[in-house]
Amino acid sequence: MTDDHRCAAEGPRVGIRPFTLADADEFTARSRESRELHRPWLFPPDSSEAYARYAGGLIDDPAKHGFLVCERDGGAIAGFININNVVQGGFRCGALGYGAFAHAAGRGLMSEALGLVVRHAFGPLGLHRLEINAQSANTASIALARRAGFRLEGFSPDFLFIDGAWRDHERWAITAEMVRAREATAATSD
Repeated sequence: MTDDHRCAAEGPRVGIRPFTLADADEFTARSRESRELHRPWLFPPDSSEAYARYAGGLIDDPAKHGFLVCERDGGAIAGFININNVVQGGFRCGALGYGAFAHAAGRGLMSEALGLVVRHAFGPLGLHRLEINAQSANTASIALARRAGFRLEGFSPDFLFIDGAWRDHERWAITAEMVRAREATAATSD
């Protein structure tokens, strides 16, 4: 694997690695193939120009950490998970955004990848809290948050501007302590 494609973390079936500008062709093709799956929740870049702006923002902004979810068998991009709006200091928090591509949806790859991102965020990145904001009708996104151990913390009306309107969102969160407690419980039950 080249330095540009080195994984930040790996699980049994996927690895997570930073975005590169060289990923534009595959990422945008996967976005176009996945329009039906993503709409009306998500609008990932589907052209080279849009991808360059999107990935460039993730690469150049220290308040963002973007990860491609890649299948270990063959390296295909299965999806993406971004940690946005990272605040350090006493808060040490970030907001997650994510999406699976159609060929990978429903295979458990994003659950595995989200676990890797959470561990990376609470380990090397030194964060304490991660948040997910999901539209209530986006059952797949909410199910992923729930499977990963995030807790529902509230409801925010008119929270994010998506697809031409302000959309209500459920707020989900997880902390480093929650993950440590879950891992300790799992270790004692083995």
